[in-house]
Amino acid sequence: MQVLSRLFRRLFLARLQHAFDAGKLRFFSTLAHLAKRDSFLSHLVGPRHTEWVVYAKEPFVGPRQVLDYLGCYTHRVAISNNRLLELTDEHVTFRWKDYRHPGEPHAMSLPAHEFIRRFLLHVLPRGFQRIRHYGQLSNRSRERGLADCRRLLEAPPLREVRLLPQADYRDRYEKLTGRSLYDCPVCARGRMFCIERLLPTALPRAPPRRVA
Repeated sequence: MQVLSRLFRRLFLARLQHAFDAGKLRFFSTLAHLAKRDSFLSHLVGPRHTEWVVYAKEPFVGPRQVLDYLGCYTHRVAISNNRLLELTDEHVTFRWKDYRHPGEPHAMSLPAHEFIRRFLLHVLPRGFQRIRHYGQLSNRSRERGLADCRRLLEAPPLREVRLLPQADYRDRYEKLTGRSLYDCPVCARGRMFCIERLLPTALPRAPPRRVA
């Protein structure tokens, strides 16, 4: 842990000083004096000699349970539609889960403004990302890292893959099921073609003319 804490301290302070040198830091009010380089560097002397605390340990159950737990927060919204029970002009009623008594259903009714306040607590501030990738998929080296992966796997470059013709969903369906979506479902002999797309906002029209 001590090695990890010192490594994190060095990288954090190095990136912080790099941001200062690039002019990306702004100081206001009682911190305005740190805008001067000498004051900023002297301010970093203390953190450089302080033992930082990095806490990490193995999960109690296993990595699969950790991923299942984090997946609830990384790939879902704050509350799904099926938990909403009632919505009025003044209140929102929804289901919630009591992990101490998982078998018992619970419902809660909140004023609309309080419900919105709690919902917005799950919205990340501007500049934050819900998921960050490291290693080969990190944002700063993703293009180079993926190119190295494709080279080691002897896969064609990504630009060549994108130029390949993409199979239509109807072709994939026929390959998986053996049935063609191009064939007429009535006579099974005629071949169907898309002649027009009707948008939801389009006005109704007369039925198509039958072909003798």
